[in-house]
Amino acid sequence: MASLPQSGILLEAEEFQNYGGWILDSQFDSEMGSPYLLAHGNGKPVADATTVLSTEKGHYHVWVRAKDWVPDHHPGQFTLTINESTLDTVFGTNNEDWSWQYAGIMDLPHGDTSVMLHDLTGFCGRCDAIFFSLEDTPPPSENNDEARAWRRKLRELPENPVDAGSYDVVVVGGGIPGCTAALAAARLGNRVALVQDRPKLGGNASVEIGLSPREADDMHHGHTLFFRTKMANAAVSFPVVPWAIEVAKDYSDLRGQLREPGLENGTGPFVVPPNFVPDPTADMRMKGPLTHFWEYGQWLDPYTNGEHIRDHLLCAIYGTFHNVKTMEPENYANLDFDWVTFVAAQGEFKRYKGDYVLAETDIRDHKAFPDAVVQNAGAFCLHYPGDEKYDFRLRAWEWDERDKKPYDIPFRCLFSTNISNLMMAGKHISTTHIGGSNAKFMANGGQHALATAAAAHLCKKYQTTPRGIHDNHLQELKATTGNLGQGIWDRKSDNRL
Repeated sequence: MASLPQSGILLEAEEFQNYGGWILDSQFDSEMGSPYLLAHGNGKPVADATTVLSTEKGHYHVWVRAKDWVPDHHPGQFTLTINESTLDTVFGTNNEDWSWQYAGIMDLPHGDTSVMLHDLTGFCGRCDAIFFSLEDTPPPSENNDEARAWRRKLRELPENPVDAGSYDVVVVGGGIPGCTAALAAARLGNRVALVQDRPKLGGNASVEIGLSPREADDMHHGHTLFFRTKMANAAVSFPVVPWAIEVAKDYSDLRGQLREPGLENGTGPFVVPPNFVPDPTADMRMKGPLTHFWEYGQWLDPYTNGEHIRDHLLCAIYGTFHNVKTMEPENYANLDFDWVTFVAAQGEFKRYKGDYVLAETDIRDHKAFPDAVVQNAGAFCLHYPGDEKYDFRLRAWEWDERDKKPYDIPFRCLFSTNISNLMMAGKHISTTHIGGSNAKFMANGGQHALATAAAAHLCKKYQTTPRGIHDNHLQELKATTGNLGQGIWDRKSDNRL
């Protein structure tokens, strides 16, 4: 790494002692390399983020890793103040994706050095790290192994993960299925590690996103950002947002809001745009005010384009909000944002192949499986993208409730066909796209999690794999899962056993 600076002070965003009004956003680490501080103020500048560093006296080159998230418009701008001296550079204005912006040379003292991030816009300025270098060599902007090794070296972090001890069960993901699996496995007497990349548990049901658990091709379901508005006691100004209107166009319907966490479809403002001509062929279901009709990213890889998808939806919301206020100022001068999530609800994840792939016909026909361990319920919920004018809106939405009776989930859908100790729950189980549109609901995922927790417990007991449990201890798995609270539907009596 001879081409990289070998000395200096690397201040990561997560190391700030006081975030102020900034939010630590860790959801795109795999895309851009690190958690970062986000000034998510919905058009109102947020309070400063501050920290204090211990420095040695010297001349330091100052670099800031930031992002201009809407090039040519620069909505997310901020400044950096060091020891009460504000640098001339305005960050988030260089028309570049994540990159190190050079801010000049500063003389730092021996002892404490204060650092402050000052948001200028309230529109999602973002700072990943600040580097004080004794050399004039720029830091690495790429997100690759070399850059990660460079960061670890400067922060004196070990090359390999620290051994956190021995666990019987490791659960990855803190959504409803993950929390259910972790609790159930622990209650069965196992030592459990729950690995989560967010500061809150609950996944789509967390306060970061706000949905409530429900029962029940190349395209996949996209992402949704939920929001809520309110009427203030006085007029509320909102900046001109041409960069957001480029996405929203003349869309002016803010109905279908999250009234409170877990309850959507609330009322909200709706303004008929000029020259509006209703589409007589539009799906009647799409005329309802459901928030999750705001969806984007169905044709993009959510694991490499997640930040872009989220940002596109933010533009759609801000542009629509601006349209409503400007089209009918006499009615909506007092309209204000109450809450806009910065974490998108993801409608579909990577599915892992098990020894059996659950299909739509299995669900519709109530196929009986000898290894059925839990049951799911609910409708097929299919989202079809492609609104001709508004790319953040669905073209159609299918909600097919079938016969409303539960259906079997075979254990073979819950363990990997080629990774011996891997089990799945929730949106990751072995199913087709259509089958997954039914099994994906959070409460259904919680049922999968009970079975995987029971299986993990038995794997430890018999020192075997999930497939070994399937082949040799299936009845005990069913009994253990049943003791955790999941029954099986009796088709003859149409009652739960």
